[in-house]
Amino acid sequence: MTPFEIAEPRSLREAIGLLDPEDSSVRPIAGGTALMLMMKSGFFRPRRLVSLRAVESKYSRAAVDADGSLRIGALTPLSIVEHSRAVRDAAPVIVQTLRTLSNVRVRNVATIGGHLAHADPHTDLPPVLVALGARISVAGAAGERSIAVEDLDVGYYETVLRPTELITELIVPPQGRRRAAYFKCTTRSADDWPALGVAAAVDADGAVIHDAKIVISAATDKPTRLLAAETLLRGASVSDALLRRAGDAAADEAAVIGDQHGSAAYKKQLVRVYVERALRQALAASDRN
Repeated sequence: MTPFEIAEPRSLREAIGLLDPEDSSVRPIAGGTALMLMMKSGFFRPRRLVSLRAVESKYSRAAVDADGSLRIGALTPLSIVEHSRAVRDAAPVIVQTLRTLSNVRVRNVATIGGHLAHADPHTDLPPVLVALGARISVAGAAGERSIAVEDLDVGYYETVLRPTELITELIVPPQGRRRAAYFKCTTRSADDWPALGVAAAVDADGAVIHDAKIVISAATDKPTRLLAAETLLRGASVSDALLRRAGDAAADEAAVIGDQHGSAAYKKQLVRVYVERALRQALAASDRN
């Protein structure tokens, strides 16, 4: 690696002040699990890294508000999120997803904010968070703003974040009757990068689906909702035929990309199968509650 400067601010405001809107080689670093790999390969050569490890501890906590909203500080390690009672009670699908997200060594270091800001379409949590209707709070030189996770990514490793902005918090709204499931298909070990990730969240009352969100990742350049399949499900009565039609509609709608994990044709078939499976699991969770 080429030499670089490292800054260790003690507050979020100080960290923001150390970022440079004119210099893309100045980057924040939290866990650094992805950024360090990019540096070792020579893909990224920073002039300065702004370490976020010493900023206020309030950005490293998970808690549920009085209204039922789940709030997770951006610097909370994924392993803490995985074992948080607050997260398990408010959104158990997040805990289930984390169990096969990379390995425990990575989860002990990687943070929820870094996971989202990295914008790698093969990461597991973004499609789940989109399905749950989550938002992030962002702070920067121009002030604070809120962004839907659905609107965060614009392409491979690209987000709408400005150069002097940092994610401060993830907010998952109360889920009510909504239940969710996440499936990923890997070509190697269960914790490997997925060839396809599918998140489904369903609001069902008995045999009637009132609302549904279906989000795919890894086969697309960013987490992508399948709106036609969602529309097919909305207001319909649950049946095997309906879920098969939803899988078919999802495969027809999805504009998938082939890569080293599988061809586009292969991933189309994965979408067909795994959308149906994710919907069945989400509906089964609804029946148990």
